[in-house]
Formats: sequence, C-alpha cells, structure tokens
Amino acid sequence: MSGVHGWLILDKPLGLGSTQGVSAVKRALRDAGFDVSKRGIKVGHGGTLDPLATGVLPIALGEATKLAGRMLDSDKVYDFTIGFGVETDTLDLEGKVVAESAVRPTLAQVEAVLPRFTGPIEQVPPAYSALKVDGARAYDLARAGDDVVLAGRSVTIHALHPHHWDMPNNPEQLFEEITLTAHVSKGTYIRSLARDIAIALGTVGHVTYLRRTKAGPFTLENAISLDKLAELGKARALEDKLLPLRAGLDDIPALPLSPDQAGLLRQGRVLIGIAANDGHYFATSDDVPVALVEVQDREVRVVRGFNL
Repeated sequence: MSGVHGWLILDKPLGLGSTQGVSAVKRALRDAGFDVSKRGIKVGHGGTLDPLATGVLPIALGEATKLAGRMLDSDKVYDFTIGFGVETDTLDLEGKVVAESAVRPTLAQVEAVLPRFTGPIEQVPPAYSALKVDGARAYDLARAGDDVVLAGRSVTIHALHPHHWDMPNNPEQLFEEITLTAHVSKGTYIRSLARDIAIALGTVGHVTYLRRTKAGPFTLENAISLDKLAELGKARALEDKLLPLRAGLDDIPALPLSPDQAGLLRQGRVLIGIAANDGHYFATSDDVPVALVEVQDREVRVVRGFNL
C-alpha cells in the first residue's frame, strides 16, 4: 500500500515544529495501514513553519516530495500581530526583552509607513533564525551568547495592509498592538518586518501572533487539524483529504503527451519539435503525471521525473 502520492495540508497548531508535523502524518498513515518505513511512503514538509506560528503546512507524500522544494520558493501569506513598546531578542514572544518604548502609533500612522515596506525591500534576518554563519545555525550562536550579525537580503512584499478587525472608530486611537496581513516572497522574515515597521513608527515591537494562511497554492480551506488528521488515520480515510500531486503545480500549465513521448521522457530523452512556448510545464499522459519539464526552443527536458 505504498502508492500514495499527493499533499496533506495541516493547520499546524501553536508549539508544533514542522518535523513534528511530518511525524504526526506518519503516525496517521501508519494507523491507516500504510507502510512508512524507509522502503514505504516518503513524507516531507514543504517549508518550515516556526513552532510559535500556526497555519498552512503542506506535507508531501510519495512522489510529491520531489516538489516539496518548490514550496520553499513560493509566495506566502501571513496574518501577524505587532505588539508595540517591547522588543525581544527573538523578535517574538519567546525571547527576552532588549528594548522598550512608551510610544504607541495610531492607525493613520501605521498606514502611512506601510508603503515603505511594500515592494522590493532589504531586510536583516533575526539573529534567532536557522540561517548558517560559518557553518553554525544563527540561533545556536545567539543562544550561546555570541553577537550574531546577519547580512541584509532582498525580498519582496507584494501586499501589506491592516487586518479588517483592527479598524477603530476613533482615528486618533493609540494602538498597543495591530494585526497586519502580508503577501511575501520567499525568504521574508515576518519578525524582521514587524521589528522594522515598529522602528519606522518611532517605537519598538515584536510579533505576538503569526498565522500562515497561504503557502504557494495551498490555503487554510483544505487544511486539517491534528485531531482531524488522527481521526482520519484511525478511520482509514486519509485519502479523502489527500490533494493530488498536481495541486502543488497549479501555477504551471499542463503539457499532454502521447504514450510514446512519455516513454521517451521516462528514459531521460529530450523531446524535439514540441509546439509549446518556452517555460515550465506539468507533463502528463492519459492524466498520469510524467514529469515537471522545461520547454526551450521547442525541446522538452525533464526537470523532475515522477515514478508513476
């Protein structure tokens, strides 16, 4: 029963790490009668989500694990709350207080600075992050008391606006905290974004709430809780919530192939004279996934092949 290929989308709860999410899916699969040994179903996550964050965590099964890396490159959408007046060393609720301020902003002031953080921006990642410095994780160095200085990076904030529930009747109301929604490119640190917005408002701040509502093509609409995951596993009904392998590539057009063409691609051959525009495609034959391919100058080459 190892032929399971696709995506389970978890609504990750607070306090759970991404690898623990993978373990929970493996337990559910085992309860459902599937083989999750080294020779069984492969399981992996499509991008880390901090333990203090909740929301969309794509879990890839079988051949979908070959696409999990694409989730790292995909856009994400987050709801996050900035608590004003306190900055911590981790830039979230977990850390120690390193700065305080009595300044609190109004909604108008927040809205006035948000355009500075929309579009291509430079940001410095948090010292407490998984980035490596001379081969060591930055958070390990920071916890050991080392002075961690990370290089700035270019990211893109596609959209950034206050969440609808934070609209006050009084425009002069001072905010102790505010919740924003951000649509961001890969590599964006929401904790750094919150820190920098607070500084631009003449105060300090940290993230008190973080929820990922979208990762690549996946949203909360298809996400299930850990309790629901366990329930489906015991009921042997996990496949009811399994999204097809294709779901991870909904931004890529399909390229139908004949059985002969599919056979050549599976052998690692290059298809010549294919009438398709340059770019990436999801190659199928009789609705069976064959490969993620790249077309260039009417030639088709395999980027990721699927053993289906």
